[in-house]
Amino acid sequence: MIVIGYDDAEHIADAVRSALAQGPAVAEVVAVDDASTDGTGTVLDRLAARHPRLRVIHRRVNSGGCGTPRNEGLRAARSPYVMFLDSDDVLPDGAVDALLGAALRHGVPVAAGLCVRRELPQRLDTHWQPGLYRAAALHPSPEHRPALLHDTLCVNKLYARAFLTEHAVAFPEGRYPYEDFVFSARLLAAGPAVATVPDTVYVWHVRRRAARPSISLDRDRIANWHARVRAHQRGVEIYRAAGRDRLALAARVKFLDHDLRIYVRELPRRDAVYRHAWWRAARACLAGYGEAELTAARAPARWIARVLLAAPAPRDLDRLAQLAARPARLLPPYAVASGGPVWAEDLPAAVLDGLASAPARRLPVTVDATLRLRLRADLTLHVHDLYGLLATARPHTAELELRPRGGTSALVLRAPLHPEGSGWTARLRFGPGPLASHGTRTWEVRVGLHCTHGGVLRTAARPADALPRRRIPVPSLRHGVLLLRPYATGGGALAVRVVVGVGGVLVAVARRLRWRC
Repeated sequence: MIVIGYDDAEHIADAVRSALAQGPAVAEVVAVDDASTDGTGTVLDRLAARHPRLRVIHRRVNSGGCGTPRNEGLRAARSPYVMFLDSDDVLPDGAVDALLGAALRHGVPVAAGLCVRRELPQRLDTHWQPGLYRAAALHPSPEHRPALLHDTLCVNKLYARAFLTEHAVAFPEGRYPYEDFVFSARLLAAGPAVATVPDTVYVWHVRRRAARPSISLDRDRIANWHARVRAHQRGVEIYRAAGRDRLALAARVKFLDHDLRIYVRELPRRDAVYRHAWWRAARACLAGYGEAELTAARAPARWIARVLLAAPAPRDLDRLAQLAARPARLLPPYAVASGGPVWAEDLPAAVLDGLASAPARRLPVTVDATLRLRLRADLTLHVHDLYGLLATARPHTAELELRPRGGTSALVLRAPLHPEGSGWTARLRFGPGPLASHGTRTWEVRVGLHCTHGGVLRTAARPADALPRRRIPVPSLRHGVLLLRPYATGGGALAVRVVVGVGGVLVAVARRLRWRC
């Protein structure tokens, strides 16, 4: 087990202990302190004095990235199998046993499992690339499951050290953001058989209010986008040099489906200088894409790419961000050129191909929500038609689902849809009391449109107008008071934060004061 850390004395002991707690499956832990200045090295030395399985390497000069300390730990490792662990993350119990068991059982050099992204301090969990890890599987080569390259993390996998050495699989040295992309490309280009397990094998802690944000969260500087594009392009070069053209295509499609959409969702929040620089870099990257590569991407991603290629300067950013959301929402106006749907009348080259033939449940329909909070919640939904395609499906009922984030149970309400203008409306009223049943939580607002033809279309509602900046107090017989705050998520969907009781209110006020300080 290779643990790396830099100026993380607060968390690195937990990471190392989680590795040691894996039991005999972890014969050694190599901790690499990348020239920390905050006492991280001292914490590691004290742990090593108590745990003979722990060896500490102290680098004298900081490398500026994650690649160099990982490479140094890999060179120092003696065990036949290795894993990587970052100082602010942890391994759940049984993680190494699950991965090592799969590797030995199938005789493969790589075993991978599920990673959980845990938002702290809320402890909200999101599964990373869950489709790859729904069941145990054996993939004879990456070409048998090209989707494996969507998981660019290096930390939720176990590797045969001899395989990495034989094929010169290593991380880029020095400061190289998104070094995982290059390492993963080098690994898969070597053509290993890969075993996957459904077990959770890594807990990735996301601390959005950390003094030094992680690379994946530090996206407000244009240098981050440039670094991501560079790492992506380097990965494609590696696949092509190895003669793995199918993986090179899969990597380029993944860039559209995943990376591009992440940054487009955030564009409305960036300043004009960032937007123009981002737009130029994105267009330069996409200029090398052929039509076959665009067509291979999912519909929302290739539509976004076509808008970028057709427009020389940033435009329609809010509309693009909604299309980049998951699920995708295509806002009006709905323009037509040459008899088919296009992004805008003045961008006829930005064709929305495949839209007319999409099944009703896959349509990127927009549902606007207007929420009024008093003693009861009054929610009005307005559903936009989409080139007449939704009208063909004949929607008749709106199903509102309020689900606590990270929970399974939900509050479900239904109301009939009534035609209005070029769409439909539904009005729902409910008391906020049931929202307090789970304590202080965030509730996601989801909508299902029941259609006569085509089944149920499920999407997320988006706020139709400006939302209140302050929490709204609502009296409650059971809890005394509830504080409700509707807000738009990072993806532009409506959500409601509920603070329960006087105690919850005091905690919320104290937390807000700490953030301001």
